Amino acid sequence: MAKYLIDANLPYYFGLWNNPDYVHVKDLDDSWSDDIIWDYAKQHNLVIITKDADFSLKVLYKGAPPKVVHLKFGNLKIRDFHGIIAKIWDVIENNLEDHSLINVYLDRIESIK
Repeated sequence: MAKYLIDANLPYYFGLWNNPDYVHVKDLDDSWSDDIIWDYAKQHNLVIITKDADFSLKVLYKGAPPKVVHLKFGNLKIRDFHGIIAKIWDVIENNLEDHSLINVYLDRIESIK
């Protein structure tokens, strides 16, 4: 069963996310609004992984669930993107246990309860 919902603004073909723990918005309906994505994630207990600041604001104002991983860095080549995420993914998952928002920068991870 999926644990994570990958937002439409992130790569669909990405090795780390090719397993049953991840579902991409494109597999559901890539025309969904942010509100529909939020509600779906909440109903299915999924963590939203996104580059969209709107989800960070929602979790700050409304609280979790759902939890959000906000990737706060610009566009990268897929190889570079994969290298960064693969290197820090265990840290992100560990921080999700006790935090509702994880902001991921190129040089640091910020976890917010």
